[in-house]
Amino acid sequence: MAYKSVNPYDGRTLKTFDEMTDAQLETAITTAAAAYETWRHRTYAERAAIVAKAASIMHAKVDEFARPMTLEMGKRIDEARGELEFSSQILAYYAHNAERFLAPVKLNPTVGQAHMESSPIGVVFCVEPWNFPFYQLARVAGPHLMAGNVLMVKHASNVPQCAIAFEKLWIEAGAPVGLYTNLLISHDQSHRVIDDSRVKGVALTGSVEVGRDVAARAGRKVKASSMELGGSDAFIVLEDADLEHTIKWAVWGRMYNTGQTCCAAKRFIVVEEVADAFLEKFKSALSSFEPGDPMDEMTTLGPLSSESALLGLLKQVDHAVSNGAKLLLGGKRIDRPGSFMEPTILTGIEPKNPAFREEFFGPVALFFTVKNEDEAIALANDSDFGLGGSVFTKDEARGQRIASRVETGMMFVNNISWSDAELPFGGIKDSGYGRELGDLGIQQFVNKKLVRFGSIEAPATMPARELVGSGKI
Repeated sequence: MAYKSVNPYDGRTLKTFDEMTDAQLETAITTAAAAYETWRHRTYAERAAIVAKAASIMHAKVDEFARPMTLEMGKRIDEARGELEFSSQILAYYAHNAERFLAPVKLNPTVGQAHMESSPIGVVFCVEPWNFPFYQLARVAGPHLMAGNVLMVKHASNVPQCAIAFEKLWIEAGAPVGLYTNLLISHDQSHRVIDDSRVKGVALTGSVEVGRDVAARAGRKVKASSMELGGSDAFIVLEDADLEHTIKWAVWGRMYNTGQTCCAAKRFIVVEEVADAFLEKFKSALSSFEPGDPMDEMTTLGPLSSESALLGLLKQVDHAVSNGAKLLLGGKRIDRPGSFMEPTILTGIEPKNPAFREEFFGPVALFFTVKNEDEAIALANDSDFGLGGSVFTKDEARGQRIASRVETGMMFVNNISWSDAELPFGGIKDSGYGRELGDLGIQQFVNKKLVRFGSIEAPATMPARELVGSGKI
């Protein structure tokens, strides 16, 4: 696998990086395992000093970190700055709250006393994607380092400078050698890391196909794992929705990060009473986007992350149309240098169309009309994915009732505001399992140990077969 920085705005290769040798990888694993034996015994205050320092450095150097993100994967510079501020907040959040989240929990047995306590498990291997080059790293580093684990991370091959910058952040914050290790490794070497007995957990954000492979490999080694594997989120619009408010979220939900977001509005499911009005406003809004240099704050449409991402998405749209979908807007490459695609709306997508089941990772919206809220819910649930979703209605209680009926890991009423360190992030079905962020995020890779104590009388001695027969064991 080649680790290469290519600017998708102009196709220029910025820098290439060699993969680690097997010997270098072995040294990295050995160093990480040794670091764990020290880090696990650090107090929460000692861990927090380093994690909070990393947060403050990131906050102070937003522009320095934002630049390689924009250059490597085309994220518009204002969005890049926003991602870094959120990443800094995540690190600070866990530095402040980890000890409380992992404090012993008192239990109430019928006899004696007991509690549950949390302890780290060791080296955790993380495989992370390119679409949020710093946020994805912060949401594993913050909780798992504060829990007392150490991390080895294989980042996406097209954002190596972001990956290296994040590792240097920890060194600058005073982290011990091996606490956080960036790995420039191949897929085969990744398998070696998963198989290594010194590695105790695996976290991945990526495609369903890769997730199945990694989860199966971790499962064969009986290792804890978490998987976030994308989504095809429903954006439900009911007849009583405030359309002006709804359209703003629809546009943001589909076009943020040039549509390259797992938890994004992808399937627009609109009750027929307001379908025409919604579609007219939505089409007009998407038509107003202008491509440009993502380093320019005035640019509204950045490139896709790579040429291969653009070509794959164009092929996906063409395949949808050849199977009966109608192209209402866009659908083509923009005639200019760089990996730019027109904002696109597809309608008339029947269940037999492959597009009905697929995730479109880019500025492509799938539009559906339904008769009522029950049809909207049924269509929302008719998906292999189950990451997030949203519903728009002036009746918030109604929205909450509908949110409870949609089969996803996350639902939002009159918003798609998932960017809060307090809110657990994750899905069900093909969107994966496990949660990141919030209280749940730090529980993913810790040992939840029962400790029972107090004066408890031993049972009368009897043969094991009699104990079994009596129901005592």
